[in-house]
Amino acid sequence: MAIELKATKQRLDARDADLTGSAFADTNLSGAAFTDVNLAGAVIRNANLSGLRICDANLTGASIADCKTDGMTIDGIALSDLLGAYRAARQK
Repeated sequence: MAIELKATKQRLDARDADLTGSAFADTNLSGAAFTDVNLAGAVIRNANLSGLRICDANLTGASIADCKTDGMTIDGIALSDLLGAYRAARQK
């Protein structure tokens, strides 16, 4: 059974829950915190992730494509620098 929340402004607190297959569209999750969650197979599309912080996560097989990455860092290194070094190494 699905619970539908529509045109509402609510704070949700889900703990020890299975929300497999849930969908969020045109939804404001700014300031939300995800701790010890399984997002395997999740798809994030057309989203504002500015200021997002990911730490202690398993990103095996993760893919980022067609995204604005200005100012993005990985382990404190600018992604633009990492990509530049990668491209330069491939040209040698």
